Amino acid sequence: MRIDVLFFAQARDCVGASSAGLELPEASRVADALEALQRTHPKLAALRPHLAVAVNGELAREGDTLVDGAEVALLPPVSGG
Repeated sequence: MRIDVLFFAQARDCVGASSAGLELPEASRVADALEALQRTHPKLAALRPHLAVAVNGELAREGDTLVDGAEVALLPPVSGG
């Protein structure tokens, strides 16, 4: 299956792009997508413990199953006031 990944803030800086396509086996989980992305973009490893992940606009957990065509957004923590 293919998913679309959106990168924001520090995640975008680590990857050097705001989006990418990712091929995964059927019934992959959010954790599988994060692991695949981390293999391709090792700098994401430092952010992973702090990332929020949204799938199709809804916050998701690493154990959630992805579907073909899902949009996965990596949301690093933000600070400011």
